[in-house]
Amino acid sequence: QVQLVESGGGLVQPGGSLRLTCGISGDTVYYYTIGWFRQAPGKEREGVSCMASTGLIRDAETVKGRFTISRDGDKNTVYLQMNSLKPEDTATYYCAARYGGTLTLQEDEYEDWGQGTQVTVSS
Repeated sequence: QVQLVESGGGLVQPGGSLRLTCGISGDTVYYYTIGWFRQAPGKEREGVSCMASTGLIRDAETVKGRFTISRDGDKNTVYLQMNSLKPEDTATYYCAARYGGTLTLQEDEYEDWGQGTQVTVSS
C-alpha cells in the first residue's frame, strides 16, 4: 500500500498549461503502475493516462498529443503535463496506484488513491 498526494491544480485559460504532481510514499514508484484519472461534475471518473512500472505509457484518446505522463524515481513522483487545455478538461484529477506492471486505465484495477486536485479551464 502506498499513499498518494496530488498537487498543481488551479485555474487556467483555454490553451494554457498545467503540471500536476503525484507524490508517492510508502514504497518505490518503480514497483507500481501509476494512473491519472479525472472526474467532472455529473460525470463518471475516467482514465486519462498511466505509466506502468516498466515505463510503458497509455493515454486516453481525448488527451493524446496534449498530456504527457512522466516520473522521477529520485523524488518518487509522477507528473502529468497538460498542454493546450480545453474547457472540457475541467475536472478533479486523481492519481492512483496498482502494484505491478499492468498498463490499464480501468479505475477498479487500482488499489490506492489520492485525494484529488481541481483543474478548471475557463476564460
